[in-house]
Amino acid sequence: MSGPGPVSADVASESSMKRTHSMWPAVVVLTGMVVAAAAAQQVPDRSHPPAPGPIRPLTVPAVRKSTLANGLRVWIVEHHKVPVVQANLVVFSGSAEDPAGKFGVANLTAALLQDGAGSRSALEVADAVDFLGADLTTAGGIDSSVVRLHVPVARFADALPIMADVALRPTFPSAELDRVRQQRLTSLLQARDDPPTIAAVAFSRMLFGPAHRFGTMTGGTAETIKSFTPEDLRSFYRAAYRPDNAALVIVGDVTAARAMPLVEAAFGAWKSAGAPPPSGVLPPVSPPASRTVYLLDKPGAAQSQIRIGALGVARSTPDYFPLEVLNTILGGSFTSRLNNNLREQHGYAYGAGSAFDMRVTPGPFFAAAGVQTDKTSEALKEFFNELNGILKPVPAAELDREKHYVALRYPSGFETTGEISRQLENLLVYHLGDDYFSTYVQRIEAVSAADVQRVAEKYLHPDRMIVVIVGDLKVIEPGIRALNLGPVKTVTLDEAFGGR
Repeated sequence: MSGPGPVSADVASESSMKRTHSMWPAVVVLTGMVVAAAAAQQVPDRSHPPAPGPIRPLTVPAVRKSTLANGLRVWIVEHHKVPVVQANLVVFSGSAEDPAGKFGVANLTAALLQDGAGSRSALEVADAVDFLGADLTTAGGIDSSVVRLHVPVARFADALPIMADVALRPTFPSAELDRVRQQRLTSLLQARDDPPTIAAVAFSRMLFGPAHRFGTMTGGTAETIKSFTPEDLRSFYRAAYRPDNAALVIVGDVTAARAMPLVEAAFGAWKSAGAPPPSGVLPPVSPPASRTVYLLDKPGAAQSQIRIGALGVARSTPDYFPLEVLNTILGGSFTSRLNNNLREQHGYAYGAGSAFDMRVTPGPFFAAAGVQTDKTSEALKEFFNELNGILKPVPAAELDREKHYVALRYPSGFETTGEISRQLENLLVYHLGDDYFSTYVQRIEAVSAADVQRVAEKYLHPDRMIVVIVGDLKVIEPGIRALNLGPVKTVTLDEAFGGR
């Protein structure tokens, strides 16, 4: 006898579905039990923050150093992960070298370098750079000026001569100067209506005074910006932009053997055209003898902008590493004391912090925050609680945590060609030494609680700091005066910005 006929596909499928559906409850229960058991084993321990990972050694890329016959130093770092090249020409003169009466000329000179160079107009420079898929920027800082080129390695040979034109043969056209002048005057008007900018400008003005270069914005005042002529820019350029006052940093997918002939062709004929640059030595600044409060009125402001500080230190200070740890504890990280106090504990501010702005010559130390208008006086109390508290011994656990924060994040500054080139810029401008990168983490980890307390007592004197507050004075002034922090003076916008 023959067996039963074949079961149709539909019947077989239906039968299979019935068996599957009948099994679902058991599968769900079993799966739930497995998930629950796994979850029970993996419940995170939130009773304390996770321990930081091990501090890995930083592998510093080798720097190939050369010097052209004209005195231009050339540093090359091979970085072959991405087919791009970063080339930065660093000029060791910035706004610190601005002549008296011409504050802002260094910054404006740098800004106009690419607005006409060689035989090209500003638009032609921009078109040539864009055609190569490159990025060319110029900037004028306090201690240096820089021309930066980022370009695919395949177009490096074509882009470097354009960069050389911008750096060596700028034309400073009158029309471009007038255009940038109007932009800067407009920005100044906008700045006079921005409380954080007002506070920063007023703080520098009150600390350094109108005669000192650091008492005026790097871009200058409305008066100086209006007065500049193309010849003013050319005069500063001739003094500062010279091969013996500059260095070229190249980082990327290129070898020294390929790069040096291109550099020689683009920069080898560069000659000094003027007298040596100024020394850059600024007049000494007397630190505040006592605490003074400066108020700037901003009617209707929802926040008060607070800046508290005094004269800081130069970048060359031997106390750099203890100060880095000190400031990280005080206001240099999200877990810092200032941020934890004003943001996390009291909710007075979205964020609070502090910094030592280190330059070739001493810059400022400042602590800052934007706080609720109705909590201005309370916030000031907490600022000084922390500024006085940092003078006391730092607990070991806090010290270790903040040192690890600095050490663990340091290698992230060497990930891209741009970041590596910026690090080398700092090495050159501030004469940091060949072993600076390789020993940085060890020197941070070597900072002790005694070191932190020593530099705190040496450099931080809360009773001799200036206090600048921008806010709605009709609301905040009575509470501020009641604190008796020191003499209270009202400052106008013209006094802060140096006139219109």
